Amino acid sequence: MRTIRHLIYGEVIRAVAFVMLAFLALFFFFDLVDQLDDVARYAKAGYTLPYALLYVALLIPSHVYELLPIAVLIGTIYVMARLAESSEFTILRTSGLGPRRALTTLLALGVGFVALTFVFGDYLTPEANRTAQLLRTRFWGELSVGQTGAWLKDRQPQASYSVNVGAMSADGAMSNVRIFEFDDQGRLLATIKAGKATFGRNNAWELKDVKQRQFGEGTAAGERPEISSKSLPEMSWPTQLSNDMVAAALLSPDRMKTVDLFQYIRHLQTNGQSAQRYEIEFWRKVFYPLSCLVMMVLALPFAYLHFRAGNITGYVFLGVLVGISFFLLNNVFGFVGNLRNWEPWLTAAAPGFLYSLLSLAAFGWLVLRQ
Repeated sequence: MRTIRHLIYGEVIRAVAFVMLAFLALFFFFDLVDQLDDVARYAKAGYTLPYALLYVALLIPSHVYELLPIAVLIGTIYVMARLAESSEFTILRTSGLGPRRALTTLLALGVGFVALTFVFGDYLTPEANRTAQLLRTRFWGELSVGQTGAWLKDRQPQASYSVNVGAMSADGAMSNVRIFEFDDQGRLLATIKAGKATFGRNNAWELKDVKQRQFGEGTAAGERPEISSKSLPEMSWPTQLSNDMVAAALLSPDRMKTVDLFQYIRHLQTNGQSAQRYEIEFWRKVFYPLSCLVMMVLALPFAYLHFRAGNITGYVFLGVLVGISFFLLNNVFGFVGNLRNWEPWLTAAAPGFLYSLLSLAAFGWLVLRQ
């Protein structure tokens, strides 16, 4: 049995590696062509071809994370179909490779691909994306999410704060910062506007070019409150909002680590904000590596098909379409679940569960038929 495992594992790993390298070469070429326009546009800022190559190289881990499950599917389908076409799988079956053992053998290899996907998705990809964003802001300007910037909320014992950060530069400094202070009844107490802000020590932001307004209580019913304004060159504002939380609000949630997503969800829930989008992305990051197991189950039925000469290409293409439909359904469930307020873990797990059932049903039907 060890010889059979070595044979199957070696063939599958080589096929998956070949497919992954082909995908990465294709995406590297497309990304590089896309960067050539930026090289011409930001040449005066110092953005040259070597920096463009570095930026494209930093995108490789995210491509590996996104493409690894479908590479596993294509490589495994090719190996299973080729073994069936050459009757090698029939010989393996007569040597003791029953349906249950074949399934467990592939799933054991799939666990390795699951671990590899998790490492890329939770460690290599976020760090590479963070470095790529810093490189981008170094030449292209500040990191922002549009004209409105990013909104955060910080609830403290004496008051609650709504914070708006316009953009963040490559060195972590924030610009166009606005802070709104409210009391327990929701009355506006003060506003703070700062041109620049940095993360200081002892959970505080160091604000610069500050304009502060404080609103007093009216002395009579219907009377406007007194407003006092002052300008300060510097000001220290205590807060629990960290660098990672601001970056999380500015970056897409799929670029964050699973632990960072969980902590940011806790922060949103503590401050009474909606975390549906981030909860769905959290569970998608939890279940996404397991899609490698789904791809293995999808590929196994191809070993039990009878192929004519030269007919293997059509089956491989059919398997690729099935894999693409899985990823499309996974994305559709994410968007629909966010709009319809579905249970986050069920939204993330449903596509993999459905395709696993279909694959196991097809596998069982082929085994019983033969």
